[in-house]
Amino acid sequence: MRDSAAPCLSEMSTGMASSVLAEIGRMLDTLAGSDEPGSIDLRSLPLSDADRAQLEELLGRGEVSAELALAGDSEVWETTYPGVWWIRHRGAGGKIASEVISVCRIPEILMTHPADIEAAASRLREKLETTDV
Repeated sequence: MRDSAAPCLSEMSTGMASSVLAEIGRMLDTLAGSDEPGSIDLRSLPLSDADRAQLEELLGRGEVSAELALAGDSEVWETTYPGVWWIRHRGAGGKIASEVISVCRIPEILMTHPADIEAAASRLREKLETTDV
């Protein structure tokens, strides 16, 4: 018989949030000193739901965020620590498919691909040629 008072592992903090936070701190020092980015794949770590929630609370949400609709929905936000980004991708049914902390100036997923810039420049030139502005 199961004890209903005993919390599930996913509800218990294991202390992993503090370890991950320390690693993020080291990566941020490296980024500040040598401009070398780093990342932590949160899905590869034995984080409980409570650990993940604690880490999200400790890092907080900063001023920059974006939602993307590419092969599933993605959320990207800079934490309250500039240069520390939380990137969450959702797959079918809205289930989290990947979750990464990226320590960098700006995550690659937010950078415009050069081919997209070329196509946009071409479209805008065409619009300017055919429109009275």
